[in-house]
Amino acid sequence: MKTLEEAELCFPQLLNSSCRKTMHPHSLSMLIYIIQPSISLLTVTLNLLVIISIAHFKQLQTPSNLLLLSLAVSDFFVGLLMFFQIVLNDGCWFFGDLMCAVYNVFNYIITSVSVGTMVLISVDRYVAICDPLHYPTKVTQERVQICISLCWMCSTLCHSLLLKNNLKQPGKYNSCVGECVIVVEYVAGLVDLLLSFIGPVIVIVVLYMRVFVVAVSQARAMRSHIVAVTVQCSVKVTAMKSELKAARTLGVVVVVFLICVCPYFCIALTGQDTMLSASSTAFVLSLFYFNSCLNPVIYALFYSWFRKSIKLIVTLKILEADSSGSNML
Repeated sequence: MKTLEEAELCFPQLLNSSCRKTMHPHSLSMLIYIIQPSISLLTVTLNLLVIISIAHFKQLQTPSNLLLLSLAVSDFFVGLLMFFQIVLNDGCWFFGDLMCAVYNVFNYIITSVSVGTMVLISVDRYVAICDPLHYPTKVTQERVQICISLCWMCSTLCHSLLLKNNLKQPGKYNSCVGECVIVVEYVAGLVDLLLSFIGPVIVIVVLYMRVFVVAVSQARAMRSHIVAVTVQCSVKVTAMKSELKAARTLGVVVVVFLICVCPYFCIALTGQDTMLSASSTAFVLSLFYFNSCLNPVIYALFYSWFRKSIKLIVTLKILEADSSGSNML
């Protein structure tokens, strides 16, 4: 029978070389192990629906939706990575030093890709609202695909180089067996924080402030001229309304993103993570991961094509011949 001291160890058989478990109040442990797996499962499922929808239905493969596809892929991986975070809640890592290094590198990459994709979405909406006449020529499917590929490749390359020492010698910075620690040099970490969060957030906020101002002025212009609209102009007004709706929807996505990730990055920026209680840490991490679950929910609320595609996927009608050519809009 285990003693109390052995029960507190990650690896009781190793005694003095094993790390100790992080002890949480029973109520907090129960809450963590109910909420976090639920968020993880929902995140994986909902984002998989987005991926299948855009990848399968040809009508949905627009430049804007390709950006949503990239975001859904990164959010899907966030949901998978959250399973590892659930294991780490007890302060014990059971998958070995190499997997610890790979997990952290992949976590950095996916987080960076999500932020980078948000910047691309902001640029897309900025051009669509502020320069609508040149949007079809400036934002083509090929250019969007190139931008998405560069976003993933640059993020992978930069963070592989940033954490190369941790990959070369996995477990180098662990003080006991069962610990998962990576170390980033102060200057490199500061540059990464600037390029992966502070800089992109400034770009996103500036672009969306500009989009908001232009969208409001265009909405007023449409209301003031609505009576004198000809049939030809009404088509343009309908198209503009569609662009404004898309901007509003993606604006909600961006605002929710900032609300969810800012606490996490602010703590990383100030270095106050060691001063947080277990409950505060669990809340900040859950909020960070919860953002990836919320994006598909926002699509379901604002996009009729997503609701329609879910019905076709759930009822297995996408398995029918020529279902990829279905009218989704």
